[in-house]
Formats: sequence, structure tokens, C-alpha cells
Amino acid sequence: MTVFDELKERGLLAQLTDEEEIRELINNGKATFYIGFDPTADSLHVGHFMALCLMKRLQMAGNRPIALIGGGTAMIGDPSGRSDLRTMMTTETIDHNCECFKKQMSRFIEFGEGKALMVNNAQWLRDLNYIEFIRDIGVHFSVNRMLTAECYRQRMEKGLSFLEFNYMIMQSYDFLCLYEKYGCNMQFGGDDQWSNMLGGTELIRRKLGKDAYAMTITLLLNSEGKKMGKTQKGAVWLDPGKTSPFEFYQYWRNVDDADVIKCLKMLTFLPLEQIKEMESWEGSQLNQAKEILAYELTQLVHGTEEAGKAKESARALFMGGGSAADMPSCVLSEDDFGDGKIDILNVLVKAGLTASRSEARRAVEQGGVTVDNEKVTDIKTLYEQDQFAGEGMIVKRGKKNFKRIITK
Repeated sequence: MTVFDELKERGLLAQLTDEEEIRELINNGKATFYIGFDPTADSLHVGHFMALCLMKRLQMAGNRPIALIGGGTAMIGDPSGRSDLRTMMTTETIDHNCECFKKQMSRFIEFGEGKALMVNNAQWLRDLNYIEFIRDIGVHFSVNRMLTAECYRQRMEKGLSFLEFNYMIMQSYDFLCLYEKYGCNMQFGGDDQWSNMLGGTELIRRKLGKDAYAMTITLLLNSEGKKMGKTQKGAVWLDPGKTSPFEFYQYWRNVDDADVIKCLKMLTFLPLEQIKEMESWEGSQLNQAKEILAYELTQLVHGTEEAGKAKESARALFMGGGSAADMPSCVLSEDDFGDGKIDILNVLVKAGLTASRSEARRAVEQGGVTVDNEKVTDIKTLYEQDQFAGEGMIVKRGKKNFKRIITK
């Protein structure tokens, strides 16, 4: 199976231009491609996972990735998929986030001479002469056509600022600059970026002539990939300081049954033949497939040692084999105890397992709370401070939410 065919088989490609040319470039390791990342936080999250895995996959096949960090475009903000204006960030915050991204990306792709590049579009966007830019680049864009793009149409009812209206032109200009500076002949992006990407391809061809060689591909389900990065309690980050390796492992261990095979195909580097064998798995075997998914992705982000620890900690937790030192913890201070004691409702709230005491009360009354594998049925249950000493106690709400509670 060729590289291009495998991308299709794994469900990674949706729309594209010039399929035969794209196929030839990718299969022969001649593609210089870019994927953009706007540094809106100081860590990547699992919504970026598909793009990072794709970059690694293509680099392994001899193609050259360019990780484009949006140090310039982040000052405007992409209107795609949003109902309001993004919060404005300072240049200092943006530059700090860019540095954090590079460190995390290095786990996926290899940077260096003749290898992957990391480029910041602040190089050409922050010091633009606006009049020259509009005369040179803006002339190639039709406002009527731009307004038909989904990223703009969905904002027209609530109001689209002129600031955001510039985003498509600037993203298109990115592709032109990368084409001219680095010979970038291909761009990848989410399915919500299709209009912006086409703008870049058309800009190159209009400005440089028909001989200009530029193509676009979008990633299937990349918008869904972004949703993967969100849970009820916030984002699942690649930074271990924000999401521990154990929490990261558990996130993938708990994916919906219907998504397991899809995630294995799109995000892991396991052979397709091995994944196809899992398609018929049910019951306990399906749980085994989830463990394989969780281990593979945790290993990719946090390394073999941390992945092994997370796996063993999870088994210790769910099989009653003792405490799991690497699971997410909550540290109770002396002030959390009244007369040296704390009730189960406050434990649940302090641990972040419930948002309020009333929610904690319902969880206990419905039989969904255990402490060290023993069900708690009395909302007045009290615990003394020394019970949380040492390795602490494991408090669970339902099957998937838990914390190791310890004291200072």
C-alpha cells in the first residue's frame, strides 16, 4: 500500500485538489507541506493530535513538514467555528506560547538541517505595510466570493468584524510566503479551513502564473479532532503539567466504543492489518483495544516509561490491586478539616469530582461514590486527617472520575 493510499485507508483525507499530483509527491517523498497552529495557549491539546501524527507519518515517508506557528495571525484570530471575537493576546504571550509548541512538537517530528522546519508567520505579518499589502495581495480576492465561505457566513448574523475578515487573506498570504521562501508546495488543514486553503492555492496561481505549483488537502474529521480536546472539565493538554500522563492515558482509555477503531486508525502507527482484526472485538476485547489505544498515544506524547506507569496505575485502580501513585491527586490542607475531620461531600467538592455539595449529595445517594473500593451510602460519612496520610485514599465518582486524596 502506498503512503497516499494508507492516508485514505486510515480516514485522514477528505477534500483535495490535484489528486494525482498530490499522490505522486507524497508517495515519492517530494512534498514540502505545512500545517498551521495558532498559539492561543501555552500547550497543544489532543485536538492537534491528528495534525501532529500526520506530520510524523509523512516525514517518515521522506516528505518535509513545516510547522507554521501563527505568531502573526494569532493577533487577529480565526473566525472559523466561533460565535464571537477571540480574546486579544499580547505579543509576549504569543511568543511564549510559540516556544512551548516547538518543544512539544519535537516529540512528533524531527527538526534540523534538511528536516522539518518551524516557521513563525510573525516574520512577514507583523511588519506589513498595509497599503502595499492590500494593493499587492488584496486585489486577488473577491469580497462577494469570500462572503460565501462558511467561516464567514456563520458569523454574519451576529456580526463579523473587519479585523476577522482579514484572516482569510492573511492565511492565504502565509502559503504564498512559504511557497516562495521554502518551496512549500502543499498545505494541510482541518475541514473547516477549506475556504482559507483554497484562497492560498488560488493566490499563488494568480500572482505567480499557471506554472506555480500549489495544492491543498484537508483532514477528514479534523473539526471532530478539535472536539476530542475538550472534556466536561476542560481541555486535555499535551503538557504533563496541565494533564498528567495518567489523566492523558485515562482520557483515551475512556473513549466511546464507537470511536475506538477510528482513533486507532487515525492516531496510532499500528499496522492497519492489526487494527482491522480489532474491528470484530466486543466486550472485554473492546476494552483491550481501548487499552492499546491509550498506551500507544501516551507513549507517543510522554514516552514509554510514563505510558507504562499510567497503564499499571489504571490496572491497580480498576482491579483493586492497591493505590495508584501516578494517578491525579488532590492535596487537602489542614484548613480543609474541621476538628480534624472532613465529610464525604466536602471531599468530593475539594477533589473536583463534583461542582457543589448538593451535586455530591446526589452522587452519594445514587450509589455512585466509593472510597478505596468501598461504596459510600451515608452523606454524613466522616474521615480523619491521618486516613489520607501516606498514599492517601482513592475516591471515585462513577466509573471514570477519580482522585487520589492525600494530605500535606
